[in-house]
Amino acid sequence: MKLLIKSKNILLTLASIALLSSTNVLAKNFEPVIVIHGGTSGLGLTEEEFIKREKVMKESLKAGQNILEKGGSSVDAVIAAIKVMENSPEFNAGKGAVFTSDGFNELDASLMDGKSLNAGAIAMARTIKNPIEAAKIVMDKTPHTLIAGEGADKLAKNNGLEIVNQKYFYTDHRYKQLQDAKKSKKVLLDSDKAKAHLGISTEPYLGTVGAIALDKNGNLAAGTSTGGTTNKMTGRIGDSPIIGAGNYANNDSVAVSCTGTGDIYIRVAAAHEVASLYKYKKLSVQKAAEETIKEVAELGGTGGIISIDKNGKVGYAWTKDKLGMYHGEARIGKEPKIFWPVDKK
Repeated sequence: MKLLIKSKNILLTLASIALLSSTNVLAKNFEPVIVIHGGTSGLGLTEEEFIKREKVMKESLKAGQNILEKGGSSVDAVIAAIKVMENSPEFNAGKGAVFTSDGFNELDASLMDGKSLNAGAIAMARTIKNPIEAAKIVMDKTPHTLIAGEGADKLAKNNGLEIVNQKYFYTDHRYKQLQDAKKSKKVLLDSDKAKAHLGISTEPYLGTVGAIALDKNGNLAAGTSTGGTTNKMTGRIGDSPIIGAGNYANNDSVAVSCTGTGDIYIRVAAAHEVASLYKYKKLSVQKAAEETIKEVAELGGTGGIISIDKNGKVGYAWTKDKLGMYHGEARIGKEPKIFWPVDKK
């Protein structure tokens, strides 16, 4: 009898080991990955312009990749990657934010944790150096999801974030972009080459930034940060700080960050639409992104989407008519890759 009990115990132990091994295999059936975008723009980017911006995007990917390689969370990786782009005047977020019609720089950002479905966002901020950090404060330290205007600036200051004055955000090329827009009486998206409106040759300025990541524990996260659109009405809020529109993450499906015609992305609930098509229609993450972009285009919108599913597969989509999306990805132990439409002439 003792021998029989001992044999059963051994079998149970072996079965437990086999089950744990199987679980570990399943848990590791993906590679941690971080994906970023730097907005969309016209295709007339020269090789010199490409190299200048590629440098910042690689730094962004490496910042996020470094956290993932050390076992850090997808949320922390997303924040690290976005901060690099917010600190660069080359992108429409943080330092490189565009101007409103009244000559202000108003900043929007959002962050979502796919594990807990917690989210935080700020909008219409004017003094926060790194808006993505303020989104994290809203998510972690308040019962709210979106804080706007003076309240966002005050919250950031009270929680020790770096505060700057409006002069910090001033750049010559963004101010010129505002003057050109006023002359043409247009609201210019960063996905538009200004010459499409003005009939002149101008630099194809880049847009909204975003990052999404999958960490070693299978947790997804998404973040988006922007200065909005040139010559927009003061107080206008687009999709970037709206959870489900410009940003979404859920461990049971995908992480998404969007860029483009924000007012239309809100109407489509674009980021959540990618998740719904993936989860309920069983589309691949690539196909889900493509179908969502079609919905945006049907309403007259332009822009792009980056996405990662729960298995680490990525999906990229953007409106293709004379437009490109600037994006890249980095996996553990691999060199970051930047994908960028460059004028071949």
